Amino acid sequence: MIDYKNGIFAVDSDYVRPILDAIHVIEDSGELAIIDTAHNGAWPQVEAALSEMGRKPDDVRWLILTHVHLDHAGGAGLFMSKMPNATLVVHERGARHMADPSKLYAGVEVVYGKENAKRLYGDLLPIPESRIQVGKHEDKLDLGKRTLEILDTPGHARHHISIVDHAAKGIFSGDTFGLSYRELDVDGKAFIFPTTTPVNFEPDAMHASIELIRSFKPHGIYLTHYSQVTEVDKLADDLHHHIDALVDITNNAPGQGDTRKTAIQAAMTDYLLKEVRAHGCNLPDAEIKAIFATDLDLNAQGLEYWKQQEEKKAA
Repeated sequence: MIDYKNGIFAVDSDYVRPILDAIHVIEDSGELAIIDTAHNGAWPQVEAALSEMGRKPDDVRWLILTHVHLDHAGGAGLFMSKMPNATLVVHERGARHMADPSKLYAGVEVVYGKENAKRLYGDLLPIPESRIQVGKHEDKLDLGKRTLEILDTPGHARHHISIVDHAAKGIFSGDTFGLSYRELDVDGKAFIFPTTTPVNFEPDAMHASIELIRSFKPHGIYLTHYSQVTEVDKLADDLHHHIDALVDITNNAPGQGDTRKTAIQAAMTDYLLKEVRAHGCNLPDAEIKAIFATDLDLNAQGLEYWKQQEEKKAA
């Protein structure tokens, strides 16, 4: 567990590999909020972290999901069953999927395959509608003496929210503010990259959400992948640059369908390696590709799907 000394803690979810997927806990005056859950297998790590903090599951007031992709929300049903006093907060587009996760899980099987979906996420537990609260733009949530504010931040997904912790001057951005893996840090400087997974990547909306997050002038942004980054203005500029580059790669990729998706992934991989090198990271190419392996595949799927939708609009 990482204690940022501002009431925010990061817990590694043990999803796929270490330092891939962070769950964040906010503590104030004995009350707790948890941001995202990863998968069912994360509960033991979270329970141990609460114990280390001198808290227990009964102290959790809010479980807030940035969005309902299962590397963020796969454990929500199990977590809620363990936290009797918690209310789940989720975007209105995601609420129904938490009450009945069957359609959500079916969609995940399409993206990951049935065997991988089962291995990664197990069984999704439904959450009673009475324990679900829709989080709308600029809604305020009380937590001890601090206030958490919900922001509607589409671009990665239309059911995506971010959470402002005004006391800590921090924002929990889920996937809207990209991915920043700690293995690529150079002299304390972070490398950041967009995540364009299917099926709701929308570049204009992502650009706008990044600017909304930047407008709060946060001291830190807490990413699910992976935790705190602090050079907010630079990283926002980097994200804008990368988004535009990925759109250009997609628009220039030859072919259709799987052929184009393969071309997008190959060009994106070359671009990523070039940008990581420019950042000053000297990890071998194979190691960088391994770190981003799932992201490169999902990004390419999402970019191909976005391109198909753009072509339909133009037809």
